[in-house]
Amino acid sequence: MRVITYGTFDLFHEGHRKLLERAKSLGSHLIVGVTTENFDDARGKLNVQQSLMERIQNVQASGLADQVIIEEYEGQKIHDMQKYGVDIFAIGSDWRGSFDYLQDYCQVIYLDRTEGISSTLLRKENLGVVRLGIVGAGRIANRFMTESLFVSGVHIEGVCSRTHESASSFKNKHQLKYATTNYADLLENVDAVYLASPHETHFEYAEAAIRRGIHVLCEKPLTLTAAEAVALFDLAREMNVVLVEALKTAFSPGFQRMVAVARSGSIGDIRSVDATFTKLEKGDLRELQGGAGGSISELASYPVLAIVKLLGGSYRSLTCYSHIPRTSEVDLFSRIDLLYPHALASARVGLGVKCEGDLVVGGTEGYIYVPAPWWKTEYFEARFEDPTRNKRYYYKFDGDGLRYEIAEFISLINGGQIETYKMRASESIAIARIIETARQEAVVFV
Repeated sequence: MRVITYGTFDLFHEGHRKLLERAKSLGSHLIVGVTTENFDDARGKLNVQQSLMERIQNVQASGLADQVIIEEYEGQKIHDMQKYGVDIFAIGSDWRGSFDYLQDYCQVIYLDRTEGISSTLLRKENLGVVRLGIVGAGRIANRFMTESLFVSGVHIEGVCSRTHESASSFKNKHQLKYATTNYADLLENVDAVYLASPHETHFEYAEAAIRRGIHVLCEKPLTLTAAEAVALFDLAREMNVVLVEALKTAFSPGFQRMVAVARSGSIGDIRSVDATFTKLEKGDLRELQGGAGGSISELASYPVLAIVKLLGGSYRSLTCYSHIPRTSEVDLFSRIDLLYPHALASARVGLGVKCEGDLVVGGTEGYIYVPAPWWKTEYFEARFEDPTRNKRYYYKFDGDGLRYEIAEFISLINGGQIETYKMRASESIAIARIIETARQEAVVFV
């Protein structure tokens, strides 16, 4: 029986070895396909640290592969099945269902993830592998797990959730090493944490991790007050650990380029920024409940990010208007207006009101238009009075976009840096200040 499997095999560790051992046990001849840099880039794989030849040598040194081939393009698997007379295609269960189409060519077997791989072993084998724990087991945590598969150098160890049921369910679904309701236990076994817990818990969880020298990637909003954000970044600098707000738009290639084009002077001096992010939420969701709920706390981070990136954090005045129906305990629509010394900005957010979700940056010589959903920037235009000067820009935005923030986070840790220009501490603090002020001073209408 001829068996084939594929992978990047970057920073070859015990998990890779176990997968190859199990694949080899399925037949008499194991073919291992190692992906090229270009193919990894095309499929959205980020942060690959070793060259193709180094990764091939990793696989060969394991002594488990009878044959090593190179995977260079989408669709090659079907060609390889037929070319090499493959009987079984084996792949990790993280990809369950993704390769069912190959059943027309051979048997497809999804290998369960190996639980209990030694974290210490991973760390000792290569310092590039970061052991990460997840706090929270909701929608965004599940998306994070999927996106982490596309980032080299990170190993998700376990999950901490408020209830044993949710933690165990998440662990089993994603085949993690452990689940716990005790945050201190999680911190004992990881190098970094991803906080996907309710907004009001971010400060407490982040502070506890940082004090123990644990790196923190925290979902937006980092905190609901500027003072808490300042305190966390001051502590992170003192402890020399990475603290990054997980605001995915900031890390996407298209958004970064849009900001660069706008600030380069190509549209003249920026005089206005108008950004909108709305969606219609239904049911008894956390976002629709009191305390830390509402459209400002849930969504304002995105449009305010664009404003702060383009105009900075030093505005002169802020006015906010919020729609809070008598049947609701939170704002279902809000508009935040900011006056700068030489510009105006407006952020519109909603959980119960739907608007066109675009971003428009007005300049003295032209403007930039980013269509909905601009927070997943794949395309934007620079438009001018003379249409012959118009220019269109296209960029990739892979998956849910979380892979970009994960890759940057891991790169900072491995590179010994504590801040990235893509999401500076000062920008997170400015966003927190605007959100805090808007929530406190909103003029309410029903």
